[in-house]
Amino acid sequence: MLVIVSVVLFALAAAGGITIVTFYKRGKLSLPLALVHGAFAVSGLVVLIIAAAQGRTTTPGYVALGLFVVVALGGLYLIYAHLAKNKLPRAVIGIHAALAVIALLLLLFLGIPAGA
Repeated sequence: MLVIVSVVLFALAAAGGITIVTFYKRGKLSLPLALVHGAFAVSGLVVLIIAAAQGRTTTPGYVALGLFVVVALGGLYLIYAHLAKNKLPRAVIGIHAALAVIALLLLLFLGIPAGA
């Protein structure tokens, strides 16, 4: 059940991420939206960590957890760059998004234990 909750939270974060990219392509960036996106993602990460600590995920779920940690570090860097008024590196944005999608799909299709 905890893994399912984390999938829902990560999916909400993904929806926010898609919205952020839309704003970014228009030359506008919404810090409040980025913070809400981050809050959903961090909540999903915390729930997934709890599930993993209790042994309530599969091996791919642990891999997804590791990917989400890397994604979170990339997100922290992007927030830092934005607050420091630096131009956001497109490569970091792309890697952040790609790894997040891979981790979410991995968790959704292979990380939920049978009977959860």
